[in-house]
Amino acid sequence: HVQLVESGGGSVEPGGSLRLSCAASGFSASTYCMGWFRQVPGKQREGVAAMDSDGYSTYARSVEGRFRISQDSAKSTLDLQMNSLKPEDTAIYYCAADPSGSWCRTQSLILSQRYYHNWGQGTQVTVS
Repeated sequence: HVQLVESGGGSVEPGGSLRLSCAASGFSASTYCMGWFRQVPGKQREGVAAMDSDGYSTYARSVEGRFRISQDSAKSTLDLQMNSLKPEDTAIYYCAADPSGSWCRTQSLILSQRYYHNWGQGTQVTVS
């Protein structure tokens, strides 16, 4: 079965950087879309960045230009490099994956949490 484990969260001052990693196992990343989401207490989970099975990346408007998603050559990890962090980036960050389909080739859908059914347990990011 699919397993996703996040790491790399922590506390950083505004303007600082963090790199999150998601260790993936139990599936072939070449046939999955994967993404990073974040959630603040009391608010709906929000798509941050995602990558389709062809390696094409999509970013939320709020993080584009500051965050970058990437995979290793074996596609066993999904990283999120976060630069120029802002207090509003504070959240629990989750790694997610689901079998590829037309939804993950649509920019407005690939960042929608409803299309993902495999989730990690999350890692806290605090910017203050």
